[in-house]
Amino acid sequence: MLINSIFFINHSGDIFLEKHWRSIVSRSVCDQFFDAQTKAPTPEDVPPIITTNKNYLISIYREKIYLVAVTQMEVQPLFVIEFMHRVMDTFTEYFDECTESAIKDNIIVVYQLLEEMLDNGFPLATELNILTELIKPPTIINKAVSMVTGKEGVSSVLPGSQLSNVPWRRQGVKYANNEAYFDCIEDVDAIIDASGTVVSAEIHGNINCNVHLSGMPDLSMSFINPRLLDDVSFHPCVRLKRWENEKILSFVPPDGCFVLMSYHISTQNQVAIPVYVRAMINFKDGMGKVDITVGPKQTLGKTVDNVVITVPMPKEVTGCSMTTSVGTYTFDPVSKQLRWDIGKIQPLKVPTMRGSCTLPAGAQCKDAHPTIHVDFKIMQLAVSGLKVNRLDMFNENYKPFKGVKYITKAGNFQVRT
Repeated sequence: MLINSIFFINHSGDIFLEKHWRSIVSRSVCDQFFDAQTKAPTPEDVPPIITTNKNYLISIYREKIYLVAVTQMEVQPLFVIEFMHRVMDTFTEYFDECTESAIKDNIIVVYQLLEEMLDNGFPLATELNILTELIKPPTIINKAVSMVTGKEGVSSVLPGSQLSNVPWRRQGVKYANNEAYFDCIEDVDAIIDASGTVVSAEIHGNINCNVHLSGMPDLSMSFINPRLLDDVSFHPCVRLKRWENEKILSFVPPDGCFVLMSYHISTQNQVAIPVYVRAMINFKDGMGKVDITVGPKQTLGKTVDNVVITVPMPKEVTGCSMTTSVGTYTFDPVSKQLRWDIGKIQPLKVPTMRGSCTLPAGAQCKDAHPTIHVDFKIMQLAVSGLKVNRLDMFNENYKPFKGVKYITKAGNFQVRT
């Protein structure tokens, strides 16, 4: 993989940061990207790969920021996309957020990180453990020391882990209290027709870890139902051979937070949608009527929280007047989006929203049946039913850790100690 340049572009189409390797690439190379950005209905719909006469433009969109990588030779696009996501993840860990203002406020650290992560266009150090040893995070004390001494926050000593067999873990880790946290997060992406029948549904899940163990620990995790997973991707610490042969996750974890495994479950397995939505939206005679009801369906006694209903109204709609039994609503006249923030659904109170929309006289709606988008969150519930059978932790002498806290945040994500 060879990257010549990376441009950081905000949602307004302004380049606010650029980094070049090997040679400087003119900003005019992004002209075709700007054309595609203008034609795209939403920022997420910009084509991730754009081919020009001499260059390939590969982009991602996160936190209202486009990262556009420029390469002059054919490369595997997914490698470049994964690298740019790793860059954004690293900025988030360093600055607590990866926004345009955070990047501008820490511009020196940003350039230092990009210089270490990419060497002459090729990925070099992308693990957070190595980067934090090379470049100190921008704390108030570090900034004050740098201003007084005039020294950069880059270590002059190469981290020992960079040359070891486990470059993702720093050496000499010691904790007074050994702790390991595991969090199973699942996103359900489903399409449901007007009658409530599931047209398609799939689950994307991550197993997030926050490990604080001394020395060089060796962990293994087994599942009760590993065949449930259709497609998986692992952190480099996972031993692939053991997973292929025994379906056991065996790994030496990095120190701190990391994503151990990502998985996908397709519609071949039955996915139960835990909420229902009943909607009646009609447009006629210069007026639109809206009637939406939402409630829990199969939550196994769990509370449905952070519920947000978004309705993209036809472009002819000029205003909305609604009455809600729970939560508040807003209507954006520019994007034509009706947003209903419900929050938590109480067991004995079904949220409803009713009202009308105004249209100019004689206007006819071309899109009279808008699609309703529903976002929600349920704590301590794994919709896929994925369950952990056993989790073992051993130190470098292959002795079990004592006094380790096992904490899981998903109800069906269980650990037996």
